[in-house]
Amino acid sequence: MTATRSAADSAGLNRGAIGLREVLFQAVTSMAPAGALALSISLGATYAGGALPLAVLLALVGCLLVASSIGQLARHLPSAGSIYTYPAVGIHPSIGFLVGWGYSLIEMLIGPTTMVLFGYLVSSVTQTEFHWPFTTVWVIFLIVAALVIAGLNFRGVVVSAGTGTVLGALEILIFVVLAVWLIVKAGSGNTGTVFTLHYATLKGYKGFSGVVAGSVYTILAFIGFEAAAPLAEEARNPRRTIGIAVMTSCLVIGLFYVLGTYAGDVFFGPGKFASFGALNGGSPWIQLARDVWGIGWVIAFLAILNSTFANGNAGTLATTRTWFAMARVGLLPRPLAATHPKYRSPYVGVIVQFVLTLAIGIPLGIHFGPVDTFSLLATILTGIMVAIYIVFNLSCILYYLRLQRSEFNWFLHLVVPVVGILAFLPVWFTALGIGKSVLKFVSPLSYPDSEVGLIIGVWFLIGLAVLIYLYARHASRLPEMRQVFADEPVAATEATPAEGA
Repeated sequence: MTATRSAADSAGLNRGAIGLREVLFQAVTSMAPAGALALSISLGATYAGGALPLAVLLALVGCLLVASSIGQLARHLPSAGSIYTYPAVGIHPSIGFLVGWGYSLIEMLIGPTTMVLFGYLVSSVTQTEFHWPFTTVWVIFLIVAALVIAGLNFRGVVVSAGTGTVLGALEILIFVVLAVWLIVKAGSGNTGTVFTLHYATLKGYKGFSGVVAGSVYTILAFIGFEAAAPLAEEARNPRRTIGIAVMTSCLVIGLFYVLGTYAGDVFFGPGKFASFGALNGGSPWIQLARDVWGIGWVIAFLAILNSTFANGNAGTLATTRTWFAMARVGLLPRPLAATHPKYRSPYVGVIVQFVLTLAIGIPLGIHFGPVDTFSLLATILTGIMVAIYIVFNLSCILYYLRLQRSEFNWFLHLVVPVVGILAFLPVWFTALGIGKSVLKFVSPLSYPDSEVGLIIGVWFLIGLAVLIYLYARHASRLPEMRQVFADEPVAATEATPAEGA
């Protein structure tokens, strides 16, 4: 292990380059607060109707539970490969590989997901205001935004994470002001019944089934709080920093989502909120800003653009670090572990991510349209990430039971993870379109989102084939997923039980 660490240190990531502020905003911007509130959460209204704030609140509780488990694991396993290191150590290296395989896909898809959305936002406004050609504009802006993000990430973590800090603070400030403004304007329309099933009345999604289906998109809004973990090797004091960043970002942005969703609901009207996502051609929050701010809607529009761009930037940071960590131990092509001699960035991964963003985003966007493409990719992200969150909770239980028994806390390391697993199962079944015979309130999603289960299944079948190949030809590489490179290796006494799993 010493030789491996030595090689990683001499030409690896930029150790200790960023502090808690940058790591915190990596998690914040990965959630894209303004963009998520304005777009992905709004999609949930199609299923949950006026009860969407309840779906957001349930998603917050579930994500806080998994954030607790991530924080507990990060205390002992700070690594750029943390997403797969947690299950590799806590459960088994093969599970760690499959988690890393799944996370590689969803983080890879964050690029096209956010850039398609970025291009769509610009083109929808320029078509309405200036009659510019819709498709041409969104494709051009997708390419330009992806190119700028690649440039920021190529320059290294200090530049890209610092940019995320500024952008994240701006978007939150603007949308908090707008949300409070809407609540005041709603006047007597303010009501606590939006946090009940009273307005979950859509045909086919009545009651709790609508709230669960809506949660597919509200949980999508939270995806990213875990993205602080892959920065462990570039953060100062990662054992403390990662846990704080994950929990704080999840709680603060979760409350921001609750505030914003409630504001939009009561201002627009809970009884007709199912149509909210279609308002203003799919940009409802821009219309709300027009209603209360007039020409000031431009400020809200720029905040959403800023949020989407920052999300793409943070996603590239997390993606390339995960690829770097997997390639470092020979589980992905070795060039992905290459770092720039000056900027210490995984520059090959940055280039690959840029190419994939264009190769996935443009064809799908042209075929399905930007909105349906965003919805499809977003549902894939949710389906895989919810499964990973479930595995994180299980990893926390087994890690502390098997490897840190002296620190085992029945509440933090058993009750919290178990409740977290139970909270995510209905949403996972809904995203995959399965389980109706077990959970009667599960309702299938509409096309093309209904194909997500098949897409995810094919991806993991490929992953299983790769895993079998690795066991057959390079079996020694899989146990290396348990290594922690941030400040010291996992103690030999900690690694032994996992080897016998």
